Amino acid sequence: MASPAASEVYVIDASDRYHAVEALWREIGPPSLDNKTVAVKANFNSDDPFPATTHPDMLEAVLSRVRDDGARSIVLGERSGMGETRAVLKNRGAADVAARAGAEVTALDSLPLDGWEAIPPDGLHWERGFLVARLFREADAVVQTCCLKTHRFGGQVSLSLKNLVGAVAARNPGNGYDYMAELHASPHQRRMVAEINRFVPCDVAVMDATEGFSIGGPERGTRIAPNVILASTDRVALDAAGIALLRHYGSTPEVMRGRIFAMDTIARAVELEIGVRSAGDLRLVALDSESKELVIDMRRILDETA
Repeated sequence: MASPAASEVYVIDASDRYHAVEALWREIGPPSLDNKTVAVKANFNSDDPFPATTHPDMLEAVLSRVRDDGARSIVLGERSGMGETRAVLKNRGAADVAARAGAEVTALDSLPLDGWEAIPPDGLHWERGFLVARLFREADAVVQTCCLKTHRFGGQVSLSLKNLVGAVAARNPGNGYDYMAELHASPHQRRMVAEINRFVPCDVAVMDATEGFSIGGPERGTRIAPNVILASTDRVALDAAGIALLRHYGSTPEVMRGRIFAMDTIARAVELEIGVRSAGDLRLVALDSESKELVIDMRRILDETA
């Protein structure tokens, strides 16, 4: 018998991103953002169009929702791993979208040392720990929007947990240490991704699965078109649902085999109590008839690998 649901993942048809985000927000019922400082993390790792990066319409929908909820200030923080951040944000339209929404933009790779908080390596797979942008540590609330992608450089998938790698410094501005070189060379890469999430809060995560990459990624790959958007207050639950969605379409051997909650990043996140502990604790909720059949199959995949 499945244990009582501890976290919900809501799924809705993506034909209208603005309507979808509003409906998802109502169901999630996040804490009030009234008069709060809100940090937003989108997905602009490279200068490539959606689904490699956040679609401008999704960014506008999320920023507008945060603004309309009464946020005192909104800052879009980003670090591109495969490009110069400011150029990526300009070319992908993110800078213009942020300006229209009244949000500031911070390119994290230009932050001085005092813009980062040092996380010690104690109990982690990071040899020297890592630096997290104070923007995300000190905001009253953090909202993120991620894409649905596989990751051919060792991450296996690039969903909400992986998206927050962009909140970590690529290099230490003080001594030049290359955290991303360590991450990508480590056999513990996927566990290290989960460990970042222990130190980066997230109140709401929205996954734009209008399209995605089922093979390849993060910047190019085999495209699929689920035409849904998922959202949750629980990153682990959201990523488990995203993996089930990738399995529905057929994905890489690493994504297709074994229990979803035994995959390195999910398992380590569970150990660190970042989110839901098992598939049985995850409730999938279809918000419309268009997404109902897909959600039924995702639920079946989750149950089969529980």
